[in-house]
Amino acid sequence: MGFIKRMLELDRDGSYGLRVAEKPGTLRNVAMFFAHSGDSWFWGLGMLILWAAGSTFWQQWAVYELFWISILAVLVMTLKFSIRRKRPEGEWGAIYRNTDPHSFPSGHAARAFLIAVLASLLGPGWLAVVLWVWAPLVSLARVAMGVHYISDVIAGAIVGILVALLGWQLSAPIFFQINQWLISAFGVLLW
Repeated sequence: MGFIKRMLELDRDGSYGLRVAEKPGTLRNVAMFFAHSGDSWFWGLGMLILWAAGSTFWQQWAVYELFWISILAVLVMTLKFSIRRKRPEGEWGAIYRNTDPHSFPSGHAARAFLIAVLASLLGPGWLAVVLWVWAPLVSLARVAMGVHYISDVIAGAIVGILVALLGWQLSAPIFFQINQWLISAFGVLLW
């Protein structure tokens, strides 16, 4: 048996071993909560609310996060539709299965880790700590609910971390200038 085939079998078997999607109870409910907490619409809406209600610091934070979440989404979808790995079989998560039948890499894991890395760079520290606890829970929950394999979320985490770090390197020198422009442009678009 080839090495890659054996690794894919281990990935599949390990992923199915973590599943709780078909097991009613508290663990399933917690996994479902975390699996949904990484949804892009949730974070998009959250960043809009933070922008609308926050101070200049939080407006800049929200615009910066939303900008890189958007860049990441394009990259992840390009990878998914290039690689075309089918999601694991299952009933839960019909919205994900119908709108995006591909699983590699996990967009939720990528987004969660990107958000955590950028929060570490932007601050505040307490939020970064919370998000670094949350990101692996989102990733694990995506496997537990049967919409991803373990390798999907590992790859997603790596992609999210790399995009965040590369994005920071590219934009940190002009962070506040870009943010002021984005806040102004964003305000014009919304109002």
